Amino acid sequence: MTDEERLKRIKAGTFLATVAGISAFVGFSATLSAAKKTDPKYFNKGLHGSIELADAGAMLALRALGWGSLYAIGGTTCFCYGIWKLSGAKDLKDFRTKMGNILPVLPKNNPPQSRTEFSGLNDLLLYLSEDYGKKKIQGDTKN
Repeated sequence: MTDEERLKRIKAGTFLATVAGISAFVGFSATLSAAKKTDPKYFNKGLHGSIELADAGAMLALRALGWGSLYAIGGTTCFCYGIWKLSGAKDLKDFRTKMGNILPVLPKNNPPQSRTEFSGLNDLLLYLSEDYGKKKIQGDTKN
């Protein structure tokens, strides 16, 4: 691996870690502010460590958010690491090759066989609910 490739990978990893960190911070902050807006009186009492309000709704929500985040990150990490180890790959290129051999190949859609441009969300939803799949049904001679 050349120094240029290594630098590119480090930059890509740093970018992904930064985006993940910022999104986790924004998500946690948004949840915290929503809990504070819902019940500011008990939220503030719960943050000051009052014994009788130690398990107030806001503290329970914060604790559940923390444990849920830990379980989600830990579970995903273990799952991905397990697949990596089960594949027996030595590096990322080896893993990509092995997964490419195991997983099915997606057919190319060139040129596109259906609509690809929509004027808005309503047009897309109307197409999906009414028009999508009619070409396959009309062209199907087995039915």
